[in-house]
Amino acid sequence: MIIAHSSKIKGKIKLQLKVKVKGILTSTAACAAFFLSVTAFSQGDYVPSKTEYGQPDLQGVWNFASHTPLQRAEKYGDREYVTQEENEENRKQSIGSFEARAESHFDGVGGYNSFWYERAAIGYDLRTSLITYPSDGRIPEFVEGVTIQRGGVGNDIPGERPVRYAVGGISKDGPEDRGLSERCIVGFNSGPPFMPSSYNNNVQLVQHRDHVVIITEMIHDARIVALSEGPALDDGIRLWSGDSRGYWDGNTLVVESKNFTGMTQSLIGSSGGDSYDKFLTERFTRVNDATVEYEFTVDDPGTFTDKITVMVPMTKVDGLLYEYACHEGNYGMTNLLRGERRQEMDAQGIQ
Repeated sequence: MIIAHSSKIKGKIKLQLKVKVKGILTSTAACAAFFLSVTAFSQGDYVPSKTEYGQPDLQGVWNFASHTPLQRAEKYGDREYVTQEENEENRKQSIGSFEARAESHFDGVGGYNSFWYERAAIGYDLRTSLITYPSDGRIPEFVEGVTIQRGGVGNDIPGERPVRYAVGGISKDGPEDRGLSERCIVGFNSGPPFMPSSYNNNVQLVQHRDHVVIITEMIHDARIVALSEGPALDDGIRLWSGDSRGYWDGNTLVVESKNFTGMTQSLIGSSGGDSYDKFLTERFTRVNDATVEYEFTVDDPGTFTDKITVMVPMTKVDGLLYEYACHEGNYGMTNLLRGERRQEMDAQGIQ
C-alpha cells in the first residue's frame, strides 16, 4: 500500500509521506482509515511502542536520504517551504547536473550518473533547507582564523595535512593526502552527525537497558552510547566519532558527544574549521510507525559564530544493513597512487 498526503511532523515539516506495505499499490481513497491515523500521529498524538525495558522503541534500520539541501538558497529569502512545482523543477535540475558531471568527469574514466545517487527521501520534504536554526537556513559565519579546506570529486586542491574532508585530496604523494572516506576511515554521511549524501544513507539502532548502539556500515562504525551516568572521558582522549553519552527526555533519545579528534570537519558540507571543540547534541524521536525525527545541534565555538540545528526525517527500512567492504575492496587507493608514480616516471623518461 502506498499513500500520500501532506502534513506537519511536530509542526516542523511539510511532508508528503509514502508508506509501502507488501509491495501492493492501492489508491488513497481505499486507504482512508490509514490516512487518517497517519495524519493524527504526525500531529503529535502518536505513542511509540516500548521495548522490554520500558523505553520507546527506536530499533531497526532507518534511511535518512533527502533531496532537501542543507542550506537554504538565497533566492528563497525567509521562505521555509517550496511549492510542489518548485520542488519538481529543483529535482530536474539536480538530475541534470549529475548527468552533466558524469559525462564530463574531468577527462577521466567517467563517474556515477543520477541512477546511482540516493537523492530523494521516501517522503517529499518540501522545506527549503535542512537547517532549522539559524532562522535564515544558512550556515553561520566562521570565527576568524579557522582553516579552510575544500574537497570534492574534481582535481586535487593543494593544501596541508591532515585532510579533514571526506572526498578528494590535496595531492597523491601518499594515502594521508586523500579524503577520509577514500582512506576508509570515516564515511561521507556517517558523521556524527548523520548528513544525507550520495548513497547508503542508512543507520541501525539497537537498544539495551543501559546502552544504545548506533551502527553505520559506511564506513563501519558501531557507536556505543551509555545511558547511565559515569565519569567523563579524559580531555586528552580523542575519538573519530567522539565520546557519546545518552539519556531519555520523555520519548526522545538524547545523545551528547564531545572529545572529537579535530581531524574531521565540524559539519559535513562546511569547508571550515575542525571538530576539536565541537559539542554535538542529537535527538531521536519516533513520530509515527514509519518515521524518526532526527535533530542535531552543533555547538562549536572554535569554528562557527553561532550554533547550527538541523532536522532530518528518517524512514523505517524493511531490510538489513549489508557489508560495505571498504578496505577489502579499496583498489582505487592503490591504483590512484600507482598511477601518480607512473606519471612521475613517464615525466622522467623512466620505463
